[in-house]
Amino acid sequence: MKKNDVTDPIRAPVLALDLGSKRVGVAVSDSLSISINRLDAIQRTNWKQLLHDVEQLALRFDAKTLVIGLPLKLNGSSGDAALATRETASKFARSLKLPVYLQDERLSSAEAEGNLRAAGVRAEDIGKQIDSEAAALILRDFLASDQERLLVSPHLSD
Repeated sequence: MKKNDVTDPIRAPVLALDLGSKRVGVAVSDSLSISINRLDAIQRTNWKQLLHDVEQLALRFDAKTLVIGLPLKLNGSSGDAALATRETASKFARSLKLPVYLQDERLSSAEAEGNLRAAGVRAEDIGKQIDSEAAALILRDFLASDQERLLVSPHLSD
C-alpha cells in the first residue's frame, strides 16, 4: 500500500465496495463524481465469483477506479477484518486493470443504518440495503476526501 498524492486526479466513474462476509455492498459514481448510486449488493461466495461480479460491474458502469472500505478499529488500528480487506484489495489490484484504493470506513454501517431509517426504509428491509448504503458512504467520503488516498499496489512487495 502506498499513499497517493491528493493532486493525482481520480478517474471516474468510481466503483465502491463494502466487503462483508456474506454480502458486498456496491455503489458507483457518475462520470463527473457528482452523484452516487447505490446498487444491489453482491452475494459473497468465493473469490473467483466475487472477481467476476466486480469485473462485470466495472464493465457495465465503465468504472475507472475501484475503492474498497477499510474496516479499521475505532482507534485507527488494523484488526483481522482490515487485514483480510487489504489482502482482497491486493488481489483486485493484481486482477483488474483499475487503480484500487482503500478508504477508512469506520462507523459507516452505523451511519448507513441511520440514513436508511431516516429515509423511512422499513426495519425488515434495512438488512438488504445497508451494505450498499455503506458503500455509498465510503464512496462519498473517498470523493470528498482531502486527505492522502491509500493506493493499493498490485505488487506483493509494496
